[in-house]
Amino acid sequence: MHEFKYKHGELYCENIKVRDLALRFETPLYVYSYHTLIDHYLKLKDAFRKIEPLICYSVKANSNLAILKALVDKGAGLDIVSGGELFRAQKVGCPVERIVYASVGKTDAEIKDAIRKKILFFNVESLPELRNIDRIAKKLGKKINVAIRINPDVEAKTHKYITTGKITNKFGIDLKSAHKILLLRDEFPNLVICGLHIHIGSQITESAPYIAAIAKVSAFVARLKKKGIILKYLNIGGGLGIIYNKETPQTAKKFADKVLPLLEKNNLEVILEPGRFIVGNAGILVARILYVKNTPKKKFYIVDAGMNDLIRPAIYGAYHNVIPLKEVKGGREKADVVGPICESGDFLAKERKLPRIKEGEYLAVMGSGAYGFSMSSNYNSRRRPAEVMVVKDKVYMIRSRDAYDDLVRHEKIPFALMGL
Repeated sequence: MHEFKYKHGELYCENIKVRDLALRFETPLYVYSYHTLIDHYLKLKDAFRKIEPLICYSVKANSNLAILKALVDKGAGLDIVSGGELFRAQKVGCPVERIVYASVGKTDAEIKDAIRKKILFFNVESLPELRNIDRIAKKLGKKINVAIRINPDVEAKTHKYITTGKITNKFGIDLKSAHKILLLRDEFPNLVICGLHIHIGSQITESAPYIAAIAKVSAFVARLKKKGIILKYLNIGGGLGIIYNKETPQTAKKFADKVLPLLEKNNLEVILEPGRFIVGNAGILVARILYVKNTPKKKFYIVDAGMNDLIRPAIYGAYHNVIPLKEVKGGREKADVVGPICESGDFLAKERKLPRIKEGEYLAVMGSGAYGFSMSSNYNSRRRPAEVMVVKDKVYMIRSRDAYDDLVRHEKIPFALMGL
């Protein structure tokens, strides 16, 4: 559930009318509900309370400092994938023992920085990476924890671009290769291989793929124990789906009920890495209708938000429910909601039955909290939108809209071109 609801015909975020936010901060505008954000985190924490896992929020889903700070203050750790995300984690005061570092392509500089900061561990994606971390740790005179990311070759039944647990994906190490690495762990004297990690994809709405992956890894852990290889952590990743349209994703409790029996048998400390599940439905993108365009074939609502603000529909064909800020009664007709970007792929919704809405009115693109602003860009030299967070009856600006100067802040015209 979320805290974006109609009251007296107007869409509210918690106790504040969204239209008032659009008028005050202008559009496009990202609006987040603090209560929804924290509620989803606590539901997951409560569902797994029996084993008290470390829940590391996946920073890539939405990396705004206010989002991170709100979750860290409630006890969350952070799952990071870059030096920039480590920097953000430090900015919000996340304890280093609650930071895990994934990514298939960590640079030497990023590895050095994370080792010096003494993070909990790296999730290692390949043998060359393992050797590199060992080399860098030796050079720094440190010993660092690592977990081996296992690719369990499990079909997650999600979009092909966000499935990560098949053997044809770039992520992780197959079980046979991981077994060889663990048998040769003494060859990495500067590493403590202390855990296993799996992450099979994103927007997964069924428990079966998780059960299959955890069962494979559990059997692997049992084999390792027989050979005297004792691990401490099992990181089961994230990827829990949310409702965008007609999906029927599992609740936190139902998911926990299915996987807890498997996890308890392993007797390992469990880590979860949810992102979308926590922040997805905690945010919306508000856009203003610039023009209503009727053609012989189709009707278009042309809005001031585009694929640079929310790219998921363009690259994934992702569905986001689109609703007016003011409830409109009467008939509905099919229309596309499109943006101002010079691309045919610039759309937020296609073939939707929407009420007749006038120019100048506002629309809310629901479920935009995850992979919305964090994947936004300045394409077409557009300024990225502002972000605000609502806490009950108060609103806070958590990121100001780009200024035009921001677009060229790092650009230089060579002196040699001045006189040409």
